[in-house]
Amino acid sequence: MSFNDRRPADLEAQPTTWRRQDDPEYQDDPEFTEYTTRLSDKLFSLTSNISRLSNQVALLGTKKETDRVRERVQDLLQETGDGFKEIGEGVKKVQSWHDMSPSQKYTSGKLGQEFRASLNEFQAIQKQALQKQKASASAARTALDSEAGPTADASGGGSGQQQQLLQQDQIRLADQSEVDFQESLIVERESEIRNIEQSVSELNELFRDVATMISDQGNMLDTIDVNVMNTRDDTRNADQQLRTASRHQKSARGKACCLLVILAIILAVVILAIVL
Repeated sequence: MSFNDRRPADLEAQPTTWRRQDDPEYQDDPEFTEYTTRLSDKLFSLTSNISRLSNQVALLGTKKETDRVRERVQDLLQETGDGFKEIGEGVKKVQSWHDMSPSQKYTSGKLGQEFRASLNEFQAIQKQALQKQKASASAARTALDSEAGPTADASGGGSGQQQQLLQQDQIRLADQSEVDFQESLIVERESEIRNIEQSVSELNELFRDVATMISDQGNMLDTIDVNVMNTRDDTRNADQQLRTASRHQKSARGKACCLLVILAIILAVVILAIVL
């Protein structure tokens, strides 16, 4: 099952209602939260594809390379590439979301950065697979060309020569059949290489688009980060000051209680003295 088959229909849904920040009942748009959470979950699911793809690409060019390995590599490249294209369009939609609050802008920026990091990792594996596929196809093409050379002419005469020529014709036909089969495999592999190259080009363009949008929001994210850090420091300082004030207050209450006890004792002594 491909990534597109699992794509929910509501991924493309757009928010239909908005609440202004000056509305007394204003809250962060739940549509935004649901949409970004869904994108984040899908992005996380692609990490398992990247891990499996890395393991399969490592087998290319080794003795463990088989037709099944190349098929798995091609399927994972196609599925993961389609997944990144879908999520990339969602990230661009989030980046241009209307009336975002500071917290939503922060979420949007973080999602974009995570997307760029994952896509960058996938592109590195994608290029590695492309290089190995090209090297393998080139080696197969060279080997096929060397095997397709003309066969040696037979010498002699009579029925022995005719029999030998017949055997050579049969061998030539068998060799030609194998050559045609290998040729079809190489053509198929070269077609897969062109598909990978096209996917690389499309993802590069998507990466540039998202990178540009994230760069435009970079200053805003930096400001939010600074504000968050300042708020955290101010909160810690306020908590420390409150604890200090509380200790001082307890100490003051203790001193006041001691003073009242002393005054009560003195007053009792004075009253006893007067009575006696």
